[in-house]
Amino acid sequence: MIATPFTPLASLLGGAMIGLAAVLLMWATGRIAGVSGIAARLFPPYEDREFAGRLAFVAGLVAAPVLVRLVTGDLPAQTIAAGPAVLILGGLLTGFGSVWGSGCTSGHGVCGLSRLSVRSLVATMTFMAAGMATVFVMRHWS
Repeated sequence: MIATPFTPLASLLGGAMIGLAAVLLMWATGRIAGVSGIAARLFPPYEDREFAGRLAFVAGLVAAPVLVRLVTGDLPAQTIAAGPAVLILGGLLTGFGSVWGSGCTSGHGVCGLSRLSVRSLVATMTFMAAGMATVFVMRHWS
């Protein structure tokens, strides 16, 4: 089992930044900050009026670790205890789930719950249950 340090201040700051980004996106564009939807709409058919904003949003996600490295001189330590096959399968299942569930954890868990959406509550409970079941299976049966 991989030990994870308790980081309440960093977690609080990260959560506040995610919430602020979601509010700013909704204020500026009237759109919900669902990362899977934003990324999926970078592929054809394009919506010309929103393409640049979507590209900037995804570029910000990619640029964030680069910025952390420039500011701190290092990246947080990470341990990935899975092989390439498991990572690819997990990515495909996550992509399928976000399409099937019409959204991801950012769209449903952050934005949907804050709007008191029952659909987002059900989706978020499903994400969490699937995540807990996956951790249980991987820790006890692998």
